[in-house]
Amino acid sequence: MARLFLATAALVFLSAAAGCQGPDAANAQLLPSMAGTAFDVRPTPDISNAGEADLVEEVAISRNAYRQGLRKLAAFYSQSGDNMKLTWAKRELAALESMPKYDYLIEASLAGPDLKASASIPQADSLYIEALNIEKTAGSLAFLKDKNLLRIALGKYNELIRKHPSSDKIDDAAYRAAAIYEYFKDYSIAALYYQRAYQWDPLTPYPARFKEAYILDNYLHRRAEAVEAYQRALSALKSASEHRQWAEYARKRLAVLTKTEQKGR
Repeated sequence: MARLFLATAALVFLSAAAGCQGPDAANAQLLPSMAGTAFDVRPTPDISNAGEADLVEEVAISRNAYRQGLRKLAAFYSQSGDNMKLTWAKRELAALESMPKYDYLIEASLAGPDLKASASIPQADSLYIEALNIEKTAGSLAFLKDKNLLRIALGKYNELIRKHPSSDKIDDAAYRAAAIYEYFKDYSIAALYYQRAYQWDPLTPYPARFKEAYILDNYLHRRAEAVEAYQRALSALKSASEHRQWAEYARKRLAVLTKTEQKGR
């Protein structure tokens, strides 16, 4: 009886799944995938003279062209009254919008460690304030933050670094960006941005050295680097009484990490 019930339930589920698509689902009209088949004759692209930024820009242009093309196609079918093909175009457009799209360029990596936060640039100041306001609008409670607004703010911070590399706000932008990357658990990138904050301004008022050390220690488990980072943090935290608790934490972790390192030898 149980087997009969399970078999019946399975048939009902399969029928329902098939029925969800309904008639004119255009399954036969889906373009075949040639990847990994004997019919895959696409030539290997020549990237000998291409840089990363050029390739990323090419992908961004192609994405936008694809999106605009689908919108035009949907508009055409809407005007012509072809509801079946309009449904197909809308479905493909929805899939395009929902699929993950990455910003492959990491500005802190491209900029390198040698920038100097030195010049007062009004455009950079305005951009920083705009990014800061967007980040604040995203919310203060971690579990209620608007992730899309955080990504927009992150883009603004990176734009500041890219467009105004001599601005005295680049260390501020790097520190704020690092916190957003940390929120998204992109810990390797967050550690890099915290590092850039104090590299670009050795006198930065932010505890960037400690934040870098904490991530290297607790999330990335790169203990040797964490020891060096905690040592840098302690040197910077000595004169900051408001960071006394962090300095104490750094000392305790250094004691543990160096003891563990000695035992491993």
